[in-house]
Amino acid sequence: MDKTTRVMVEFGKKKRTVGVAFDWPGWDRSGKSEEDALRVLAVYRPRYARVAALAGLAEEFGATGEFAVVARQAGIGMTDYYGVSGTWAEPEQEQMSEAACERKIALLRASWATFDAVAARVPPELRKGPRGGGRERGEIVRHANGAEIYEFAPKVGVRVPLETRESPDQLRDYREAFCAGIREFNARGAVAGSVGKWPVQFLIRRCAWHMLDHAWEMEDRDLSGGS
Repeated sequence: MDKTTRVMVEFGKKKRTVGVAFDWPGWDRSGKSEEDALRVLAVYRPRYARVAALAGLAEEFGATGEFAVVARQAGIGMTDYYGVSGTWAEPEQEQMSEAACERKIALLRASWATFDAVAARVPPELRKGPRGGGRERGEIVRHANGAEIYEFAPKVGVRVPLETRESPDQLRDYREAFCAGIREFNARGAVAGSVGKWPVQFLIRRCAWHMLDHAWEMEDRDLSGGS
């Protein structure tokens, strides 16, 4: 059985390339070239393994093998500016089976759990960047949850007040509604454009990436050394 890890490589116009393991939502990393992006993706394998374990997929992830680049395509401005994938691979336009949808929802939930756990563990003040910049923990939490509520969830018809991010109970209920929206839209057929121009699989991946990117940022900037 083929255990290679399917990867899409997305090229920015100037300076960045993103490697995307699109069967594993959130495992996207960028570099200066295809080779560099794949190298960074490999470096993050142990960190993503913890996410897969939270989703109950430790054995499946542990069996993943070498990267197999199955798609190469041009990115968008955000590819260069943020090092984030802004396009979807052709397989991500397909409607998922119910089981496949639940698998990716489990990985999205694990990304939320990872983000919440890191936010609870790191101190409020984080290490500054080389130029003295960077959000503090509270700002990152508000940004990550707010972007999802404002930008991502409405693509599957889930609209809640931005203030939802301030209440753990309301945030939990919102996430349940988001998962229900994903299931509903996938059941209709996840063709391109059906969710505000984003296929359902890409929506899941983008949300998981955003949560994990900020979770790993907080870990890397943890002044306490606890991460």
